[in-house]
Amino acid sequence: MTSADLSKIRKRYIGKLTIKEPYSRTKWLSVRFRAYLDLFRGFTLLAPFIVSMSIMVASLIYSGKTIPGDWWITVGQASLTIVIVNAASNSLNQATDVKGDKISKPYRPIPLGIVKPDEAQSLAYILYLIALLRSATITPWFGFFIFLIMVFTVTYSLPPRMKQYLFINQIWIAIPRGFLGILAAWSVFGNPFEPTPLIIGAIATTYLTGGMATKDIVDSVADKQTGIRTLINTYGNRKTAWICFPFMLFPFLFIPMLFNYGLEGYLWPLIIVFLPSILILYLMIKPAESSTLENVHAWSIMYTQYIFFALSFSLLTIFNSA
Repeated sequence: MTSADLSKIRKRYIGKLTIKEPYSRTKWLSVRFRAYLDLFRGFTLLAPFIVSMSIMVASLIYSGKTIPGDWWITVGQASLTIVIVNAASNSLNQATDVKGDKISKPYRPIPLGIVKPDEAQSLAYILYLIALLRSATITPWFGFFIFLIMVFTVTYSLPPRMKQYLFINQIWIAIPRGFLGILAAWSVFGNPFEPTPLIIGAIATTYLTGGMATKDIVDSVADKQTGIRTLINTYGNRKTAWICFPFMLFPFLFIPMLFNYGLEGYLWPLIIVFLPSILILYLMIKPAESSTLENVHAWSIMYTQYIFFALSFSLLTIFNSA
């Protein structure tokens, strides 16, 4: 069977694999169902899922507690809860960004008219409720951090709509995806107010404060026309790249200094995580949009680097405690 035959079978049964492919009727998935899935933006859910799982396992090993037999069930349920919050945020963001998406991302389900904005918004609220109720059954602190993440993501898209304010929008999205996400994951098995999770969360937040500018490159024109000020449409690609580069570089280079503030010494290899930041700098200056993913290559590498940071932290913690 040739690759062309496999492609025909795939398109017949499950339709498109990437969001930029056209919608078509399939045997298993309707166009409308696939459109709902696209509201969640699957690629962006990989980072919170893998990062949260990594942090949870690290906190379990770090705590020194007896490992329960069903630990993997707890990790899976808590990680899925964090994914649901992110899916709700993505759905809400698309429901409130219709004008901009018609300009920069017309292939999305709402600009195409397959899903209505109020449907996407209702779906987001349902997912938020599911995540909040589920989080409360895991640990009280986990539920508290999930609630804070929800507050940040809702107010990013809805009034006061922090997305429209220059500089603040970068920080507003970095805090829930970095600091609060790390503390939420750590709180499943450990104390989130220990130095290690607080410092790791601060490193992640600082990195994401710079890295999240990559998501605005494709939306530069649309954001400007809809009254949203970002670093990209205010200072341009080159200047924004150099503004953001220190945020993506120094959190890792300063790791040795953080040993004096409670960070464990065995984490020194995390310094090398800064290397992809150099590539991101270059790709921000000379951006090229991906033919399959929604944004530029710098954006996808930024997510990959964040995943690598969390996995490296988890592995170092596990091997140090072995």
